[in-house]
Amino acid sequence: MRYLRIAALAAAALATIAAAPAPTVAASAHAKRLHPSSAALAAGKAGGVGQLSLQTNGTQGVVSPNPQVYLVFWGSQWSSDPAGVAPDLQAMFKGLYGASDTWGTILTQYCENAPAGTTACPAGATFVNHPASSPLAGVWFDSAAAAPRKATKTQLAAEAASAAAHFGNTTQTPNLNAQYVVVSPTGTHPDGFGPHGSFCAWHDKTTSGYGTLAYTNLPYVPDLGAGACTTLTDGRMLSGIESTETHEYAETVTDFWPTTGWYNSSGGEVGDECENLDAYETLSTGTFDVQGLWSNKASACVTSG
Repeated sequence: MRYLRIAALAAAALATIAAAPAPTVAASAHAKRLHPSSAALAAGKAGGVGQLSLQTNGTQGVVSPNPQVYLVFWGSQWSSDPAGVAPDLQAMFKGLYGASDTWGTILTQYCENAPAGTTACPAGATFVNHPASSPLAGVWFDSAAAAPRKATKTQLAAEAASAAAHFGNTTQTPNLNAQYVVVSPTGTHPDGFGPHGSFCAWHDKTTSGYGTLAYTNLPYVPDLGAGACTTLTDGRMLSGIESTETHEYAETVTDFWPTTGWYNSSGGEVGDECENLDAYETLSTGTFDVQGLWSNKASACVTSG
């Protein structure tokens, strides 16, 4: 989960949704902080906050071995996208694979199907695979109605379930790797997001008629201005939302259904301890701000694996 840091600063699908049980939101979300903790600041500068360990011994819901991202641009308000968030996020995920993506290779050290308490995965475990092609599995502009101005967690979870139906992921099996990124439009405040809030974005799980779903609440970060949610200071408007979404993507991959995956003794996931570290990565589709991640192998925050 990433808390907000502000620097100086379609009828058949609908019928299916209606018939499905209402989603139940998990008790807590996992977010990128508004103000990084002292541990995160120390980790971003020097590392050494302690290794992540696997919390659950199992083969489901621990990590996402073959990540698939579904971008959901929620609401009719997406007719206005002043910062160009929608094309930018699509371009980032279209390029986040293969040899040019050295940031994503950090994640391949983490696994499931290993003993709880594992810090270095054994050879027989099920590892996160580095995508050989784009992990972007689908894009949906859900413009049937306006997104709520102040969406609740329950409403965000329901939109994730709507997306699962829209994409035909109506059983648990396809949802073992699918993450639904619910991107809210400019001018909205999902779950209290805003300049006086506490987070940039968060990820969580919800139960639904299609199984347990992994989803992200990704607000319109550029509404906070250049420099929000990133440590880069060049004034680029899209850096903050890219940094935030790479944080949430990585944490969803390694702690797919919180908290059954990888985190440390202070409760930090792979991105939480490294919120003070950003770098640009150049992919085939452009150059993007990626947030640093904790590497057990390096015992430090890194931006490449």
